[in-house]
Amino acid sequence: MLTASSTRQAAALARFRHGCVIPAHPLALDADHKLDERRQRALTRYYLASGAGGIAVGVHTTQFAIHDPEVGLLAPVLELAAETAAGSDAILVSGACGDTAQAVAEAELAASLGYHMVLLSPYGPLDEDALVERARAVGEVLPVIGFYLQPAVGGRVLSRHFWARLAALDSVVGIKVAPFDRYRTLDVLHGVCAAGRNGDLALYTGNDDHILADLVAPHQVVVDRRAVEVEFVGGLLGQWAVWARTAVTLLDEARRARAGDDSALRRLLTLDGHLTDANAAIFDAANGYHGCIPGIHEVLRRQGLLAGRWCLDPDEELSPGQLAELDRVYRAYQHLRDDDFVAEHLDEWLS
Repeated sequence: MLTASSTRQAAALARFRHGCVIPAHPLALDADHKLDERRQRALTRYYLASGAGGIAVGVHTTQFAIHDPEVGLLAPVLELAAETAAGSDAILVSGACGDTAQAVAEAELAASLGYHMVLLSPYGPLDEDALVERARAVGEVLPVIGFYLQPAVGGRVLSRHFWARLAALDSVVGIKVAPFDRYRTLDVLHGVCAAGRNGDLALYTGNDDHILADLVAPHQVVVDRRAVEVEFVGGLLGQWAVWARTAVTLLDEARRARAGDDSALRRLLTLDGHLTDANAAIFDAANGYHGCIPGIHEVLRRQGLLAGRWCLDPDEELSPGQLAELDRVYRAYQHLRDDDFVAEHLDEWLS
């Protein structure tokens, strides 16, 4: 007999497989670098009101430091997002880090708070065999989303064979593909198809430098001389932590483009360059992504959603020249912003 909980879980998995916008949720802090609960709730409300299908909390954009027991923010931040999203049909994704024991414990915490799945970050000290077993252990608690995180912000290079083995696990329901590298992106696509999971495992782009091209391109992989189609169904992105309302419209347009709307395809291929240029400023690509979190915070600050750019590390700030780059893309790409939408609803989200 299905329980209400299992029914909700099945519905969330179905929505996830269909594809949606899942912003990587930032961390709202005050000037004392303490959690600003009012603005943290406002961010969650903003994403849900924008039409996002879910939120990912405790991930890189939330700042990995919240997983440190001495910081003590993982449980409060996860709980705050779950409470704020209660009553909605939002997909709740919790980030999990560390060795197997830590990742399993964090998955158990997420499950106790009503989260639907875990985005499992790579863990450097483990080899690929151990990473697969770690995913298997976490998958006994909650469904797993694999994560190809770019090396510049803590990821590592993983083989095509690894992705085939990971995709073969029944508990793995999706992969966030974010190596910022076309060769490594292809490794994931080949691995998923080799495992025969291209029909039911959901691929989400995390390639902030290639978002729209990932979403509209027809991906075809040859497995044993047989052409296999595979597609990205949505985005789980730090870039979509800002201008989320626009992100929802772009994903809708990408679906039309994949269905054969040539005008939508042409428009999105043009916008892909605009969005990538904006991302370069926000994520501080010129400086090895050092200022990516403050860059996201600065955009949200300009919209009034955050009070400042503060990070858990007081020294984590914009890079030299990054603010000028943000000013430039703000002027150049007004069509990517959702400032009017935020201004219209900001008071209710902050209430």
